[in-house]
Amino acid sequence: MVAFEITAVGVVRNGRTDVQHTDNWGAVTSTIVVDERFGDECLLGLDGFSHVEVLFVFDRLDELDDYREPRPYRGRDDLPPMGIFAGRGPRRPNRIGVTTCAIEAVRGRELTVRGLDAVDGTPVIDVKPAMAEFSPARVEQPARVTEMMAGYYQP
Repeated sequence: MVAFEITAVGVVRNGRTDVQHTDNWGAVTSTIVVDERFGDECLLGLDGFSHVEVLFVFDRLDELDDYREPRPYRGRDDLPPMGIFAGRGPRRPNRIGVTTCAIEAVRGRELTVRGLDAVDGTPVIDVKPAMAEFSPARVEQPARVTEMMAGYYQP
């Protein structure tokens, strides 16, 4: 497989440090501080959007040694096993996370968002405006996922 290297474009600041506390992100406000190498106008124009897609690295967790065996989602034995690409957990190949967040404020190299499920100090590898044309009109998922994730974004 091809190997590649990614350099972070910024870092998450939000005061939340417990990587094991994985629920209730809806009310969490985070500021993404973009690296100075992009200049003070790197976020110019982003304030016209309501949401942004944030790609980040789960840098505090190791990758698994073997991804071949399906595992219970979110460690819950009461749920059927799922393959690695059927979930969004942090212990995944390349440890890349992605979340669509509401934009709260844009100031120079600082982007404040709500609902980013990344702890303080998490490296951000890209930021993209969320656009309706790139979003599916209707998303379908198993009912068990809706039930299981019910508390994930509650304030």
